[in-house]
Amino acid sequence: MTARRLAAALACLLAAVALTACSTGRDAVASGGEFQFVAPGGQTEIRYDPPANRGTVTGLAGDSLTEPGRRIGLHDFPGQVVVVNIWGSWCGPCRAEMDDLQQLHQGTAAPGASGVTVLGVDVRDERTAAADFVRDRKITYPSIFDQPGRSLDALHGYPRNTVPSTIVLDRRHRVAAVFLTAVRIGQLAPVVQQVAAEAG
Repeated sequence: MTARRLAAALACLLAAVALTACSTGRDAVASGGEFQFVAPGGQTEIRYDPPANRGTVTGLAGDSLTEPGRRIGLHDFPGQVVVVNIWGSWCGPCRAEMDDLQQLHQGTAAPGASGVTVLGVDVRDERTAAADFVRDRKITYPSIFDQPGRSLDALHGYPRNTVPSTIVLDRRHRVAAVFLTAVRIGQLAPVVQQVAAEAG
């Protein structure tokens, strides 16, 4: 093996070890402080407990999908559990989960889970098509229109290409759970109920 090939193989091995080191922990967030997403080692559902170890999300905001010029974001929902759903009207699994998210937003999917809202982040989409889509489906929860996905910078390290995905924030807007795939109400409602029942 030439010296160049040996060096390349060694670099690949070191990169693999580093990636493994990042993804072997029980969770994928720095303990407390600001939320920092770390590769979850193949998991598609991640829970962050105890609450004191959860990372906080700040600054997640952008232009409203249905009200251009109006800025919306987490700052609109103080003290509420916020279910952030990253979606696009071009995405089949996103369309399939929207009715469940609407149920959750209306409070019918997780009885007793008061003070819960859904906030969509519409990415890689065309505004008119996406706005027509939510109106046609009678989706009443707000969505940030963010074609390039820049608002997701507030989720430090979060993979922008994972669409759909859903993040459950507790009442202090700390990340309690992440679903890196389409989610159905049977998976999501119990998590939201539990987080909503936690002491603020």
